[in-house]
Amino acid sequence: MENLKVGTDALFILLGAIMVLAMHSGFAFLELGTVRKKNQVNALVKILTDFAVSTLAYFFIGYYLAYGANFFGGAEELAQKNGYELVKFFFLLTFAAAIPAIVSGGVAERARFNPMLAATFILVGFIYPFFEGIAWNNRFGVQDWLTASFGAAFHDFAGSVVVHAVGGWIGLAAVLMLGARRGRYGKEGQVSGHPPSSIPFLALGAWVLTVGWFGFNVMSAQTIDKISGLVAVNSLMAMVGGILVALWMGRNDPGFVHNGPLAGLVAVCAGSDLMHPIGALITGGVAGGLFVVMFTLTQNRWKIDDVLGVWPLHGLCGAWGGVAAGIFGLKAFGGVGGVTFMSQLIGTLMGIAIALIGGFVVYGTIKKLIGIRLTQEEEFNGADLSIHKITATPERESGW
Repeated sequence: MENLKVGTDALFILLGAIMVLAMHSGFAFLELGTVRKKNQVNALVKILTDFAVSTLAYFFIGYYLAYGANFFGGAEELAQKNGYELVKFFFLLTFAAAIPAIVSGGVAERARFNPMLAATFILVGFIYPFFEGIAWNNRFGVQDWLTASFGAAFHDFAGSVVVHAVGGWIGLAAVLMLGARRGRYGKEGQVSGHPPSSIPFLALGAWVLTVGWFGFNVMSAQTIDKISGLVAVNSLMAMVGGILVALWMGRNDPGFVHNGPLAGLVAVCAGSDLMHPIGALITGGVAGGLFVVMFTLTQNRWKIDDVLGVWPLHGLCGAWGGVAAGIFGLKAFGGVGGVTFMSQLIGTLMGIAIALIGGFVVYGTIKKLIGIRLTQEEEFNGADLSIHKITATPERESGW
């Protein structure tokens, strides 16, 4: 019976890993539909390659830093208990690999390809697992301190802060280090619009991410006996709240509408196992409005050229989700309880601080050593000429 239980758990979390892996194609198509046509090939290649580099970084370094486990024993040892630990690594890897996928959308259309891969390795190997270990494995005793000081540990069921806020704030650091795309902002303060190249591709990316998110959230239980229908329904309600508020505040703009469900789902990750569905609806609705307002501010008033709006979507909505879990997770607001507002606030601020410092250090160092910005010619012709050479050979001129 025990082997059956472990095998069932392995299958359960494997299905979750596959669903979250599929979300990476959603990241790719969301970026593909948003950037200009000359940069579409780069967007597709970048997301796929980032995942491969993330796998190596997390397998050899990151997973050990976060959980103290490695896979350097014999294959027979690894296969014991139906390989559950290996499948768990696969599942958590798909979360870790979301960090560079998030950053990719912010730095699109002017970042050099190879330096970004180097940053991916460092971020997934060292920066992300440092906070992951604190939040999800009680590294350094931080959770014990929060429990002793405020009555509960920092709670982030599926990664509003650990994955999304960290990725979004790292993305902000990268965007600020890179600067805006050439021609985006004029000397007189005018803003040059770069409309999405394909609303259908953008919508496809949003749909793939939305569907995969139910694996992201529900399968975060990690064993089948802990599966919760509450998580599924709360994810649904937050998604709906994000859509409707983004539709209203974004004045029916399709870019805002299709980012609305993502904003709601980002925000509900942390407390999806604690909130009442009405609390989840409010959490998602606030996130949808937050994205619309802050994306508009960053692009038009603050002149921060965050192409896909990864800081508002992941950084701010993720931070809101961490705090919201400390509000709507309370029994006074219809939640399950077991959380405190102060622990959620401190844990969220800690994740933001680690992400910002790590992002500036990583991208600042690479910028100083080898550079992270394309030349003017490369940016004018397409995100990275080395990626586009495959399309320029005579035998393929009439193909792709």
